[in-house]
Amino acid sequence: MVSKRTRFWILIGLVTISGFSQGMLLPLIAVILEQNGISSSVNGIHATGLYIGILLSSPFMEKPLRRFGYKAIILFGGALVFISLALFPFWQALWFWFMLRVAVGTGDQILHFGTQTWITASADQQNQGRSIAYYGLFFSVGFTLGPLMTNLLEFGMFVPFLLSSFLSFTVWLLLLRVRNEKPDTDQATAYGTSSVRRFGRSLRLAWAAFLPPLAYGFLEATLHGIFPVYGMRIGHDVNILSFIIPSFAAASLFSQIPLGILSDHIGRKKVILTVVTGGIGSFMLAAVFENSIPWLFASFALGGLFVGSLFSLGISYMTDLLPKELLPAGNILCGMSFSIGSILGPFLSGFALDLWPGLSFFYVIVSLLVVVLAAIAFNSPVSLEKNRAAPS
Repeated sequence: MVSKRTRFWILIGLVTISGFSQGMLLPLIAVILEQNGISSSVNGIHATGLYIGILLSSPFMEKPLRRFGYKAIILFGGALVFISLALFPFWQALWFWFMLRVAVGTGDQILHFGTQTWITASADQQNQGRSIAYYGLFFSVGFTLGPLMTNLLEFGMFVPFLLSSFLSFTVWLLLLRVRNEKPDTDQATAYGTSSVRRFGRSLRLAWAAFLPPLAYGFLEATLHGIFPVYGMRIGHDVNILSFIIPSFAAASLFSQIPLGILSDHIGRKKVILTVVTGGIGSFMLAAVFENSIPWLFASFALGGLFVGSLFSLGISYMTDLLPKELLPAGNILCGMSFSIGSILGPFLSGFALDLWPGLSFFYVIVSLLVVVLAAIAFNSPVSLEKNRAAPS
């Protein structure tokens, strides 16, 4: 059996592959469906399958984890991912691909829940923040590299799916050398301690903090799932698009830690308002210069620097607004907000492209960011001290 440190890097490897598979599927399938003449609205609805799997599976993770342990559920989730990826090329039916997308989303969520809980439960207290930072960083790295797989379509549709499945399987095999562990029997998890009442109270107190994760999910899914379709329609080559899309996630890698530190000093709300404003400007720039490849690269990278950290900033803002006893419910709601945004993004963007063919794709994103900016700017949260004094 491997050491604790080796186990950590195996788990990080699994997270990287998970990000890679998610980052690959959205643009890859969007391009294939567009080439087959599928409408933007159907393409957008189809892209929600991944996030439907994530959303529906979230409430059912805790009991299997307690019963079977970390390794068992991670193995199950990983197997669901690489088997589903391998099946895509064998039957090109819309409903079948949709079910496979749901399966990949479910497997990824199981994998994420198991790895994240195992890492946080086993990390030393003084190193826990750094461990989670590695977790988020390597997922983003995988998500950034995933869209490059669309370049392999010229060698045949089987190639990107089977290669990603093989990579997932290879890392999955490494987990077989890891000793299984189970959570402490007295360790309360978010799923085990939250109730409908806690969710309701968390929403009332911190609803504004759930908008940044929702907006980030919307952005991530839309840029990966619908922008390739729009880019091809306005005359850009699919291979060029596969390099433009990752620039958003890649740029966010450089700003996440600095923005987090800045928010500790000047306040979460000020930083969120600043980055959302910057995101609006970035995508307005993209709308004006959408026919220019260099400007698209620049605007995507600038957008990533600003709004690529919305998910983590939203979680931090949520911790400022909620008393400690409501933080588990708040974390679940952040994850659910991300999934809802990811589902709405491709659907609404695809619908807008069909309804207003002359409208720039980027104005849909700008409209969402304006709504988020206004909602957070005019939100006046109850003080944290008062929240903590109130009964939950």
